[in-house]
Amino acid sequence: MMASRTLGRANRRPLLLLSAVLGTAALAAPTYAADQISVALDNARILHLPDRAATVVIGNPLIADLSIQPGGLAVITGKSYGETNFVVLDRGGVVLAEKTVEVTFPNEQTAVVVYRGVDRETYSCTPDCSHRLTLGDSPDIFDKVMQQTTNRNTQSAAAGSSAGGR
Repeated sequence: MMASRTLGRANRRPLLLLSAVLGTAALAAPTYAADQISVALDNARILHLPDRAATVVIGNPLIADLSIQPGGLAVITGKSYGETNFVVLDRGGVVLAEKTVEVTFPNEQTAVVVYRGVDRETYSCTPDCSHRLTLGDSPDIFDKVMQQTTNRNTQSAAAGSSAGGR
């Protein structure tokens, strides 16, 4: 009887060890849902930074940008489709937080996408439809809309600076 009891304990040891290892791994595994932030292209989200945050490092600033604001806030802006990350450090270089940022297509009810063969154009219809500067549109359309937008912004800045001097 003693032999069967000893044998039973010996058979349980690997199971207990396995349970302990799996339990520890589950606690140590990152929780991806909580560590991922989704932001639409050309949109911004407000984040609360951890206390003692001193430095924020963006993995790929072509995909997303992050600016620190007073009061422990940060603004993350989607700049290009894709995924990157950011790391928050304290003054001593200790990692306080690390999150993944996914930049997605804007989920707008007013956006209309027109395909002409392989060429794509995006319109914003609020309420009238006008070309919208969107990554992935055909180069001819994108360049034309970009030039128009740049010209308009340049003229607006010039008008604003001349009006401010009066």
